[in-house]
Amino acid sequence: MAPIPLQRDTVQRPGTTRAGYAHGPRLASRTSLPGIPLAPSAARRFVRAALAEWTGLGVPAAVGFSDRLADDAVTVTNELVTNAVVHAGTTVDLVLRLEEEGGDDEPTAALVLEVTDHHPARPVSGDGPEPGPEPDAAVAAVAGELPDPAEYGRGLQLVATLADSWGITYRTGLKTVWARLPVDDWSAPPSPPDGEALRRGLRAAEILAPAARRTERDDAVWDSRGAPAFLAEASDLLAGQLDEDLVAAIAGQLLVPRLADWCAIWLETEGGGPAAEPRLARVWHSDETGTEPLRTALENTPPKLPAGAGSGPVPVPVPWPAAPADGPAEAEDAPPPYPGGRDGAALAFRITAGGRALGTVLVGREGVAQVPEAVASLIEDFVRRLGLAVGAARAYTRQATISRILQRGLLPSKVAEIPGVTSALVYEPSDDGVVGGDFYDIFPCPGDRWCFVLGDVQGSGPEAAVVTGLARPWLRLLSREGFGVGEVLDRLNRLLLDDAMEAAEAAALMVAAAGGQQLHDGTQSRFLSLLYGEVVPLPDGGVRCTVASAGHPLPLLLRPDGSVRPAAEPQVLLGVVEDVAYESQTFGLAPGDTLLCVTDGVTERRSGPLMFDDGDGLARVLAGCAGLPAEATAERIRRAVHEFAEQPPDDDVALLVLHAE
Repeated sequence: MAPIPLQRDTVQRPGTTRAGYAHGPRLASRTSLPGIPLAPSAARRFVRAALAEWTGLGVPAAVGFSDRLADDAVTVTNELVTNAVVHAGTTVDLVLRLEEEGGDDEPTAALVLEVTDHHPARPVSGDGPEPGPEPDAAVAAVAGELPDPAEYGRGLQLVATLADSWGITYRTGLKTVWARLPVDDWSAPPSPPDGEALRRGLRAAEILAPAARRTERDDAVWDSRGAPAFLAEASDLLAGQLDEDLVAAIAGQLLVPRLADWCAIWLETEGGGPAAEPRLARVWHSDETGTEPLRTALENTPPKLPAGAGSGPVPVPVPWPAAPADGPAEAEDAPPPYPGGRDGAALAFRITAGGRALGTVLVGREGVAQVPEAVASLIEDFVRRLGLAVGAARAYTRQATISRILQRGLLPSKVAEIPGVTSALVYEPSDDGVVGGDFYDIFPCPGDRWCFVLGDVQGSGPEAAVVTGLARPWLRLLSREGFGVGEVLDRLNRLLLDDAMEAAEAAALMVAAAGGQQLHDGTQSRFLSLLYGEVVPLPDGGVRCTVASAGHPLPLLLRPDGSVRPAAEPQVLLGVVEDVAYESQTFGLAPGDTLLCVTDGVTERRSGPLMFDDGDGLARVLAGCAGLPAEATAERIRRAVHEFAEQPPDDDVALLVLHAE
């Protein structure tokens, strides 16, 4: 599933506290999330982005945010949104506010999180908090009292631990759970950040994978609060990537400098055999000047882990040479010393997924004898998630590679040129890493005929590839045997039905062999929508065209005066009904006429509740193409399809344009 796009409104306004003191800007960011499993991860990204934005604005309290406060805010948000999704399942409204109070002598500030769902888990009871517009109305009733975890989820116990105060406010049709996190370490407004600090606060890298802002690493943050938030954020960032090198790059940025001073990631060569050496996919150093020297020292010396090492940490020698105390400089061919010093500790972790070794992670710290046990345990948990992400990326790459190979084999490498007719093809498979269901072909036949095909198999993936692999050669064979357009569809229909019957009989035998137990192998019905036609050049110019449409969007005929009409009659899909006689329509394509053929990826392109062909939308766009050559017409239709909605097409887009010269 694709990540949820976030819309964030940030409001900045002056105000006064209840004590009457003037204070700095009051900030509020809000968004709405669908009640689906992806909502918690989207909420975490929203909070990270809002905090980074506020820091960049130079608001005094925001500039003083600690990493622990940010982690706590992300953790609380995760728990509250998860509860709302699990127990309500409706749209979730999330508000993040920064409140500054007090005078110049004792300024205070707090982050307030509010998560509202639109279907309360239980009605308002008489002894519950009174509904009201402000969270304070619920404080007295719920402070110190946790609801039954069976009803609200155990996450609220964590919220109660992290928050200074929290509560629940009921309104008609709404329930808001809120939490207040004090900005403890803000004692006075710091100086406004300079331009460079402002740019750092707004960097996309900090929003997506925020780096630690401390000058000295504090391992105490990896307690029961910091570690879960880090792992949750890491899982989101790693799982969304489909390229293993990008996964390794993100992993390096997450590990350094939070957990280590440097790291290196090796990935095994897939299918390379036991003798293949792993490749150094990523080297990351907290000091940018140290990255290349470290890479030079490591690239030819991958760590060798014992066969039974498992996924736990394995101490390894520090991977940089020790120079003699009194002696000549190192040899020219020796690896350069570690830029940060020669003292330190290094741990290696095996990357695994599904019981297979996928690579190795090497992390190092400078100036310490060993890596703390809690940190090593956290890195081990992180590497497990890294292994899952690398495994998923490799599975996607394998599937996409197979799909590309199949697609090249199922589609013609070159289409024929028709005398007196220029043609243009647009074929854009949906970007989902599987074989698409659309196919096309233009080929010559005996009798001075040229045949054209545009088809769409139900579904996608291997089942669609099977039908395409059957239909295209069958069509060529039947066409060259001299059958008319309607007869070709009749025979193709019977062939598909016979093949489907054989598949059903094979499945029945498999069920019988399994003792009558139903098997679910994902087999789909082999339905096919098809537009098939033939073109015969005429001695006096132009061509005679005969077409038949079987459950396919009808072809449109464009005249030079801009008029558009359907060029065929609708008929039933192929592979559905046995006793059907397909009919064809014949018409002339005079010089200047254009025939447009499309698949339903064009006509059913969606923008909200609307489709591209609603109200003859395709015909209207085609009418504006009068007088254009085939290539220009195809490009205008393609562009109109893409511009119809903001999101890219989620189905294959295929169209064929024939223009009589």
